[in-house]
Amino acid sequence: MRLPIDTTTVKFAAAGPAEPVLDYETRAPKLDENGVALFNVPLFAAGTGIKDSITVKVAGEPKGLAEFTLVKVTNLVASTWEVGTNHGVSFRADRVEAVKVGA
Repeated sequence: MRLPIDTTTVKFAAAGPAEPVLDYETRAPKLDENGVALFNVPLFAAGTGIKDSITVKVAGEPKGLAEFTLVKVTNLVASTWEVGTNHGVSFRADRVEAVKVGA
């Protein structure tokens, strides 16, 4: 199941730098359908009664992210997954970019 998430009432900040997504067996970088490298971006999310941390997968390396850098997340989608007896939710976005403060 894929669920789009309304991010208009949520503030996001990077929890650290983006890291490449690696294939579990080969340790090679994973690519999206267009051949662009995928990155995991750890984020803090807060707003309207929520405070949580999530990891968002995005194509292309977001630049300028350090801990507590405010970011804008574009087209965030939550997807459920199941592998054997394991299951969970993963997050994917079209973009994660640093917010220019005072601009």
